Amino acid sequence: PMARAPVLPALLCLAVLALAGGADARKLVGVYELKRGDFSIKMTNWGATIMSILVPDSKGNLADVVLGMDTLAEYVNDTSYFGPLNGRVAQRMARGRFVLDGKVYHTYINDGKNAIHGGKRGFSKVIWTVKEYVAGGDSPYITMYYRSFDGEQGFPGDLDVYATYQLTGPYELSIRTNATALNKATPVNFLQHVYLNLGGEGSGDILGHTLQLSASRYTPLDVEMLPSSGRVDPVAGTSYDFRTPTPIGARIRQVMGGKVYGYDINYVIDGEGMRKVAAVRDGKSGRALELWANQPAMQLYTGNFLNHTKGKGGKLYEQYGGFCLETQAYPDAVNHPEFPSVTVRPGQVYKHDMRFTFSF
Repeated sequence: PMARAPVLPALLCLAVLALAGGADARKLVGVYELKRGDFSIKMTNWGATIMSILVPDSKGNLADVVLGMDTLAEYVNDTSYFGPLNGRVAQRMARGRFVLDGKVYHTYINDGKNAIHGGKRGFSKVIWTVKEYVAGGDSPYITMYYRSFDGEQGFPGDLDVYATYQLTGPYELSIRTNATALNKATPVNFLQHVYLNLGGEGSGDILGHTLQLSASRYTPLDVEMLPSSGRVDPVAGTSYDFRTPTPIGARIRQVMGGKVYGYDINYVIDGEGMRKVAAVRDGKSGRALELWANQPAMQLYTGNFLNHTKGKGGKLYEQYGGFCLETQAYPDAVNHPEFPSVTVRPGQVYKHDMRFTFSF
């Protein structure tokens, strides 16, 4: 039987002074590898962050397809959201406020006049507790836990959160997250913010990757990247139409993600339940990716704001150096009753599942 790896690999530990201070501020942050044959990923319990995914190409050459950094200290100071799980409410929230059951809540404003990714110290900026860790074997996995407290970044109620990352098949990474509201109703929306480049991180831009999305509708965003109109429009006849495989760069100069060219847009995914969301292929390396998920929507982000951003091994990441496929609830759903609700009531469980399958 597979021997359990020690929960904290001693050599990889780093004591990080938690931003909150307090008696138990010093907790251990580590790096955890999951390996199945020549497919492996590295994670840290700082922000439940994916640090790397090693996958072969058609000639058997391994490359790391995840943008990121070399040291845990850099992840602690990261402002690009390289690889973490964002919450309690990911994506943008207008003016950082919402009303729930007649009460007004103000959350931390960290994106102009609005909140993004759960506030200044969202789930991407906290230490998660490693509950279980099996490094090898047929389906290696790590389960991390975080207790989000009542009032954290302005959100109501205590929330118990679990995230499991597992290599569930050949070149297949499954992510299962769940959250239980313990004592107050609260909005919940998690999002995995991993930047991918199927040619390998730092290998250039992703404009030549072909992308197919199971999305016939999208939510138009205003200049603040908010769905202020509440509209859900068809992609047909727009530069947002990826229903057939199309190079990401084919029409990128025709779309604005806020104030720069590029995709930073929310799609409504056709169908419901666990279903195919996206397929991406890099012709040069032969690597491809299929993403399945159970959420109603997905944000496509094409790394528009990368600009001489320090990456791994001395590399600099430039604009369009990676793409993110962020399955999620509708953005700013807390302020749009016409969108599906993101409210989780006490005793209810939020579940967000993703499956990334690589091929070559």
